Amino acid sequence: MLQSNKDLNISKQLIDWYKDNKRELPWRNTNDPYLIWVSEIILQQTRVNQGMDYFLRFTERFPDVKSLANAQEEEVLKYWQGLGYYSRARNLHAAAKSIVDKFNGFFPQNYQDILSLKGVGEYTAAAIGSFAWNMPYPVVDGNVFRVLSRLFGISEPIDSGKGKKLFNELAVQVMDSEKAGIHNQAIMEFGALHCTPFNPQCLFCPLVDKCMAYTTGKVTQYPVKQQKIKNRNRYFHYFHIVYNNAYTYLHRRGKKDIWQGLFEFPLIETETPMDFLELKETKPFQTLFNGITDLAVSATLMNKKHVLSHQTLYTNFYKIEIDTEGNGLSGYLKVPVGEIEKYAIPRLIHIYLEKMS
Repeated sequence: MLQSNKDLNISKQLIDWYKDNKRELPWRNTNDPYLIWVSEIILQQTRVNQGMDYFLRFTERFPDVKSLANAQEEEVLKYWQGLGYYSRARNLHAAAKSIVDKFNGFFPQNYQDILSLKGVGEYTAAAIGSFAWNMPYPVVDGNVFRVLSRLFGISEPIDSGKGKKLFNELAVQVMDSEKAGIHNQAIMEFGALHCTPFNPQCLFCPLVDKCMAYTTGKVTQYPVKQQKIKNRNRYFHYFHIVYNNAYTYLHRRGKKDIWQGLFEFPLIETETPMDFLELKETKPFQTLFNGITDLAVSATLMNKKHVLSHQTLYTNFYKIEIDTEGNGLSGYLKVPVGEIEKYAIPRLIHIYLEKMS
């Protein structure tokens, strides 16, 4: 696609809008690729307002690539706790080690080298390259899909191979390559604040005279998606077991499931909802409490709904006090009750502990 004066004017209008309306965010006051990288990974699945404090805390503890690479994974996960999608933190940690090994601890300045880092896709590589060094690569995220699909009236699904190629071409077409960094910031911010999914500010839009969706009255119909991933319901039953008022039990979650590598209370997952009387009759319950006859049980947080990407967890928490240990607990980590927070735990467990405090 050839770039026209109209296309460059779109970029200019977006940049002018951005200068007047942008949010002041800490990762915008730097061209340090490491800080930009961390912010982009955090913001992949996290709203800006939520991610701000995490970014500040994470980069205070890990201010550069080497400090992150030298850290233990458990500590990295602990500083990530509450953000969810923990594979992001593991990939960040692995990529930092790779930078130390392959690039002597210096963040790579070549686009393909950036793209080679674990957990870094085309969008993130373009963001780092353009924000840090003004590399002429367009960012194409959800906000950009929305802006471009409305502006050009594109009904090609954004989640199709053809659609992704088309939108990437359009993103290149409207980008002023000499101002790639600020253009990319501008179009993303415009989608986040002005051309929003619901109730976009069309009447005050600097691009309204160019917007096909507005002209045809179809603003809310863009962008178009073809795939809908089915949501899965899961039923968790956690047991906060307290032995002699002094110890509790944790185990570390394994691979190929949510919260890989994080710690949690003993868990029984069932295919359908169950109350405690039904739960007591299951084999996993009898195995867990094998050899323990006296259970002081209190239901402390019931039917807690916790929504993840494509999964909804319905969770019951039971606090169970015991004065003898059985064989079923031998495979769990025994920790002092006051030291649970030293371990990296899922947000759901943290919510329970906050309620208990």
